[in-house]
Amino acid sequence: MTEFVPTAGNHPAALLDDLTALRRAVATDGATAFAALRPLIGSPAAAASVLNLCHYLALRHHDIRDLQRRLMLVGLSSLGRLEGRVLATIDAVIHALAAMAGRAAPAIAARPSSRRFFRGETALADRAGSLFGAGDAVTRRGRIMVTLPGTAADDAAFVADLVARGMDVARINCAHDTPDAWRAMAAHVRAAGTAQGREVRVLMDIAGPKIRTAAVDQLERKAKIEPGMAFRLIAEGTPHADAEAPFAALASLPQLVTRLRLGDRVLYDDGKVSGRVEARGANDALIRVDHAKTGGAKWKPEKGLNVPDTALGLAPLTAKDEADLAVVVEVADMLGYSFISEVGDLDLLDRDLARFGARGARLGVIAKIERPEAVRNLPALIARASGSRPFGIMIARGDLAAEIGFERLAEMQEEILWLGEAASVPVIWATQVLEDLVKDGVPSRGEMTDAAMAARAECVMLNKGPEVGAAVELLDRLMRRMNDHVHKKTPTLRALATW
Repeated sequence: MTEFVPTAGNHPAALLDDLTALRRAVATDGATAFAALRPLIGSPAAAASVLNLCHYLALRHHDIRDLQRRLMLVGLSSLGRLEGRVLATIDAVIHALAAMAGRAAPAIAARPSSRRFFRGETALADRAGSLFGAGDAVTRRGRIMVTLPGTAADDAAFVADLVARGMDVARINCAHDTPDAWRAMAAHVRAAGTAQGREVRVLMDIAGPKIRTAAVDQLERKAKIEPGMAFRLIAEGTPHADAEAPFAALASLPQLVTRLRLGDRVLYDDGKVSGRVEARGANDALIRVDHAKTGGAKWKPEKGLNVPDTALGLAPLTAKDEADLAVVVEVADMLGYSFISEVGDLDLLDRDLARFGARGARLGVIAKIERPEAVRNLPALIARASGSRPFGIMIARGDLAAEIGFERLAEMQEEILWLGEAASVPVIWATQVLEDLVKDGVPSRGEMTDAAMAARAECVMLNKGPEVGAAVELLDRLMRRMNDHVHKKTPTLRALATW
């Protein structure tokens, strides 16, 4: 990393020298990072966005908080909202400081044109349109995605109602239902969009390798798993609970058990239970519980398992996924790609989609960010995918929270939003948005705030539930109101009506 040592002066001349030095460091380190990513870039059209992402990451390697305060003191930009235009923002401030100091701006900093300054913002809007449809850029920039229940296959009126209330994208989960049901759901979505004169897109989420409890057993039928207790996971065979491990389960994937090491964390049912591997056998692992929800958790089959410390070496595409791709390419606009971790996973998907010719080449891809490896490799994943086809990223907050820890989720979802904006890649904010409203008809106060924060993403996803129609309607109104107040990290100061 290029060294950047600012002075402490508040005079425009001192600030100009500091910002010029920062500009050189960002340009140098950004160019180095870009050279490493350049061979991965899926299309030359994406190069400018990837370069800006590299400049953003180079900038964020420095702590510039003091410089920000000093810039604010002289009435200039604090550089706090430059994700989509890193060097252009720095150059604009350099020119303002040069004028204030009565000096010529350094040659490395060209005064940015309006086109250059807003190029990233324009690219992001265009790419969001390619993925999610035209939308309504004036009153609601963000789109609303809804996960359809299986009953939607036989209920065209239900789908039409969601479209009327504001749904822009329908999500079909290929982990459930049948290909014929998926086709019926997609047909209802297309028909509703045509009838209402709206462009409504379809995303099909392929299942990926299921990491869950399969068959389960427990020593006492009504017992719940609590801290201090132990459970046993087995790779093969029939689970048997005993005095040492009153709860036992067969893992849906043998690798989950065979690759565990002593001390590795294991989480059950979205983190309702967590523990560490205390003992290992050839076919099993004993996990001692150190945390569980108050009152304990029920031990059930088909509950998710997360192993954030363990490299599973899983291919993200299963045989079922490869068979399902034929239906996805036939009826969907986008594919949700689970368990993606590295660039090779995108290459694997592209090879499978190439079987379908032009139809496969047109399909949009949403990379679901749910594993620590995906977070670490996000710049490379963006470089590889950007420009080759419509591409976006989903903050899959359920699995991501279980993998990186609930405490880190809040900051990580912000950082992923920033990286998406820096690379002009659309982002979907997913998992438990307005969950109480969707399930029970009454939102909590906290989830209203969460939904308002979600409006900074290009798309917000709602899960299925009995009151999902009401949730779509409320989210539509909320996002329209937030549209007048903030764009990404930038407040938009409309006139206030309350005072």
